[in-house]
Amino acid sequence: MIVEVRSYRIKPGRRAEFIEFFEKRSIPALRAHGMLVLGPLLDLENPNKFVWLRSFPSLEERERMKNDFYEGELWKNELEAIAMPMLESYDVILCETSAGYVCDGPKESGSNI
Repeated sequence: MIVEVRSYRIKPGRRAEFIEFFEKRSIPALRAHGMLVLGPLLDLENPNKFVWLRSFPSLEERERMKNDFYEGELWKNELEAIAMPMLESYDVILCETSAGYVCDGPKESGSNI
């Protein structure tokens, strides 16, 4: 499995606004294109930062899913114009799971993992 670890720096004072947008609009759109999402994970030391992960079955599927999402009407005509003005910058670390990969999700009730 291919996993992107995505770190976003939000413009000061806009993290809550971005998180609401991300949870309500971005996550459903990403999932509609087959991407699995973990997050958002709020940085406890920096109120203008958060991290999230998205995964893909393979590099080939990653390219296809990303192209479908970023070339799609929803991103181009709506989501991009909302998201990008709130971001200062972002970093992406592209990873591949190892043979011994595990995913111990939260044990909370209602967990999606």
